[in-house]
Amino acid sequence: MSRAPQAKSSKRPSKAPDISWIQTLAAPYLRGYRAAAKSRGPLRGYRFLARRKPGAKTSAGFFVGYLLQPENHEFLHPEPPECAVFAFIEPVNSASYRRLVTTEGSLLRRTAEYIGWLTHRRPRFAFFENRTAVLVRHFSMRAWPPEKHRHFSRNFFIETLAWLVRSGLVAKLASQASVPRATRPSGKHKS
Repeated sequence: MSRAPQAKSSKRPSKAPDISWIQTLAAPYLRGYRAAAKSRGPLRGYRFLARRKPGAKTSAGFFVGYLLQPENHEFLHPEPPECAVFAFIEPVNSASYRRLVTTEGSLLRRTAEYIGWLTHRRPRFAFFENRTAVLVRHFSMRAWPPEKHRHFSRNFFIETLAWLVRSGLVAKLASQASVPRATRPSGKHKS
């Protein structure tokens, strides 16, 4: 008697998680940021974007949601599915990125150091230079019972967002994220 083939066990979730509640949960922590759903690729959740100043070419803000696959995030050594919260600055090669991330004493460097003092237990925040995701906190949901994913995710997001607010990053990133390009009078160019 032959048995029907069994479905292969996969480490990927069987379906994308519901993200509709994340915007409502994160909004009080990320006031002044514009929410945009992220529902394709390895990330599911919301990007919260700082308002850009006129002429600014840089985007900055926070992602709150899930990492479902490791693609483009191998540097995190993830074990998907994971809860993830990170501060981002793009593009990586911009003047704003250098000012906010790579320069000694920059906002994100100082915050990474300070927030390390706040988070005494795992998972801790990790700082990544030369990546869009600069300050990242993530945690695998593999050991969680599926019926508890949303509940435990909420706790993770609330705790992480509270630390980002307490560190001052949420307010400072909103005010410093983009500096307008120097404008030149039309018709006149510097040699």
